[in-house]
Amino acid sequence: MVTSQHEVMHRIFQEDPGVFARAFRVLGLPIPDPVAVALLSTDLTEHKPLERRPDTVLQIDTAADGSYLLVVESQGRRSDEKPYAWTYYLAYLQTKYCLPCVLLVVCQDGETAAWADRNFIMGPRIWAALILRPMVLGPHNVPIVNDLAIATRDIPLAMFSAVTHARSPQVDGILAVLAAALKTIDGVTASVFAELTELGLGASPAGDIWRQLMAVDLSFFRSETSQRLRAEGRDEGRDEGRVEELGKAVLGVLSKRGLEVPEAVRAQVSACTDLGLLEEWFDRAFEVSKAGDIFAE
Repeated sequence: MVTSQHEVMHRIFQEDPGVFARAFRVLGLPIPDPVAVALLSTDLTEHKPLERRPDTVLQIDTAADGSYLLVVESQGRRSDEKPYAWTYYLAYLQTKYCLPCVLLVVCQDGETAAWADRNFIMGPRIWAALILRPMVLGPHNVPIVNDLAIATRDIPLAMFSAVTHARSPQVDGILAVLAAALKTIDGVTASVFAELTELGLGASPAGDIWRQLMAVDLSFFRSETSQRLRAEGRDEGRDEGRVEELGKAVLGVLSKRGLEVPEAVRAQVSACTDLGLLEEWFDRAFEVSKAGDIFAE
């Protein structure tokens, strides 16, 4: 079963692919920053009734080292079958795109990260046909971002740190710093990262802490916090003043997800004065594959 935590652990790389390079430079690996990124299809299904889909596939273009494919997999627990699927993903993608592939496995718990952070031998013991070598990000190597200056400079990394260290005793400080850093950026971008953080933390104790922090500072997202705050806004007769803000948020989420937003979509959203309808469009903006699909019934 795919959970919100699973989704966020790989979706952050769609929001900001550069967080991959920045996280590994902390570990001493000189991975260059991307100069261009393309989100590729994750459908690796062949003409057989067997569906294969990695979580995220990005084409990373760099100035120094050319292009490569980054395959991001969010792993919540040990799975002895998963390395075989990962091997298939890399072989298929390298054959299809003729580009070298990097497998990145992101984990929220140390035990799963320790299992994934090794070489997987494919073939009999007497002769290894393939060696699968994933890169792993987890609590054992993702930096704890509890310094406001660092969090403000790199909010995506601070958010990824918060979600990765959700079970850490230091998570209170990480979340407090992230909440403060979100106040330094525009409201639309802040709402996107706040939403991703809440989904990534889920129903954990850290999630409860985050919802309390956001109840004070941010006024809308589609999550539990947003629904409560929206209801409060209606009760207090503040709908009219929030229509424009929510309309901007709808367009902002679509843009942040890398979707093309036609002028017709922008015009329809900007002209809408129905707060309830805008809230529906805002929820859909996180899920649609085309901007115009937010209007579908």
